Order: sequence, then C-alpha cells, then structure tokens
Amino acid sequence: MRRLKLAAVWLFAAACLALALRGVDGRAFLQGLAGIHWGWVAAGIAFDVLSYVSQGWRWRMLLEPGGRLSTLKATQAIYAGLFTNEVLPLRLGEVVRAYLASRWTGLGLSAIAPTLALERLMDGLWLVAGVAAATVFVPLPGYLQTGAWLLAAMLAAGVIALIVLLVRKPAHPPRTRLGMLLREMSGQVREASRTGALWRSAAASGMLLGGQILAFWCIQRACSLPPGLLVAAVVLLVVRLGTVIPNAPANVGSYQFFVVVGLSLFGVDRSAAAVFSVVVFVLLTVPLWALGFLAIRASGTTFAQLRRAAVGGDPQCEAVGTT
Repeated sequence: MRRLKLAAVWLFAAACLALALRGVDGRAFLQGLAGIHWGWVAAGIAFDVLSYVSQGWRWRMLLEPGGRLSTLKATQAIYAGLFTNEVLPLRLGEVVRAYLASRWTGLGLSAIAPTLALERLMDGLWLVAGVAAATVFVPLPGYLQTGAWLLAAMLAAGVIALIVLLVRKPAHPPRTRLGMLLREMSGQVREASRTGALWRSAAASGMLLGGQILAFWCIQRACSLPPGLLVAAVVLLVVRLGTVIPNAPANVGSYQFFVVVGLSLFGVDRSAAAVFSVVVFVLLTVPLWALGFLAIRASGTTFAQLRRAAVGGDPQCEAVGTT
C-alpha cells in the first residue's frame, strides 16, 4: 500500500511538471538564467530565512507552557524538518521536528503534537483570509475557489474545536490516545491563551506569510517579471493553496504548475511563467537545502536516524505519527 501511495504521488508530480513546462525550450530557460539580478535574489533569500525565524519564534511561544526551547533551536528543528520534506514525500518533516523538539525539551510527543496542529490552524486561517482578499482583485479559477471553500470549512471546524477546548474542561481522565491528545491540547491552548502566547503566535503567522510573499516578490524582481507586490502575493497564495495536500518532496511539479497558474492570472506569457516557476523554485529551495543540512548536522543526529524516526522506525515517533 505504501509503495502504491508513493507511485501515485510521483505520477501526480510528473503530470503537474509536464503541464507546467509544456512547450518550453532550453534556450528560453538559459536566457532566463542569464538575466537574473543577483542582488534581488540575495534579498529574497534573506526574507525567506526571516520567515522561518518568525515560525521558530511562534513555535517557541506555543511550546513555552510545557517546556523551553529557544527561537534558534526551534528554527533549527524547523529547517531539519523542511530538509526532510525536500527529500521525502508526504511532509514527514513535521514528525522530524517534533522528534528533535522532544529530545531537546524533554517533552513527550503528545505534548508537542498539539502545537503543530495549532500552527496548521493559524497558517490555514491566514491562507484563507489572503485568498479571500485576493479574489477582490483577481478572479481565481473555479477549482481553486472550490479548494478555498473546502479549506475554509475544515478551518471553521478547527476553530469551533479550539473554542471548545478553551471553555470546556474534561470531567474524567481520558482513556483513549485521542482523548489524551485532546486533553493535552486543551491545557496548552488555555495556558497559551492566558499568557497571550496564542495571540502573539497568530500575529507571527502573519509575519511568516508576509516574509514568504516578500521573498517571492524579490525573485520576481530578480527575473524582471511584473514587479507588483500584489502579483507576488496572489501567486504565492495560489501556490500555497494548490499545495495544501501533501505530495511529492518539495512539492515538485505541483509548485511549478501553480506558479504558472498564478502568473497566468496577470497575463504573463506562459513560456516566461514556466521558466520562472523553475527558477524561483531553485533559488528559494537550494538555500533551504543547505540550511536544513546544516541544521541536521548540528542536531547531534544523522539524517538516516531522522528518516527512520519519520517513517515509524522510532517507537517514540510512532506516537506522533498517529496523532
């Protein structure tokens, strides 16, 4: 079954990549590389790094009620997870960063998993809000609007669950793993709300998305594409919405496809959009690989060990993998 899932993931990625790069010749790609302004590339990489530092700050605040983890260490774990996502499918990097945080804080994975769920909820709320704002300026394709509505419905359920966790205290000790997870999450949410960390974390989520939009905008400027910040924001939101479902490592294929879709909304030539989809992917992904590799090297473990943990070879990680 696992091999079948992986085959489906790679088949989907290949189909998306073929659609994105259809009709692009090698000469156009090389011409696109020759005209890059590297100063803008450096600025884009800097904004991208800062966006993940803001994510590290957010995660530190969410973890604080149970255990202390510096922003630097939290960012290191995030980069280790991002590196894992770049080389393994289905976003197993979430398990890796939870595993590292557990090692460094002494917290059980059942205490860390709720913070990851809160992060996804916050990111989703910002994404849906951004997509809703984007539709005021640019009409999105029907399938993206449908995807946004489905995501909004799931987030609404998540918000309702969050409110329940804030106001309701369980009367009896839970007997199931899910019940224990919800109880742990309930305590963490109430504590984070009491200290204000929950609301600061929500603001940090906006900083994360804003930093990634600025990074994308800088790469647009570097490649002499339409330089408007609105263009960058809409295209990145389209990419984020299109890659919500875990797929191939680094979202290869789907990333390029949705960059082309986003730029087509602004009348960008399809060939130029296809070339840019590869260039922006490489320019923002290679630094992530390098920093992620260094983060793993500095973590006191190896990628082989983290990989075993991510796929369930570590009993401790099997718990978070099933939450």
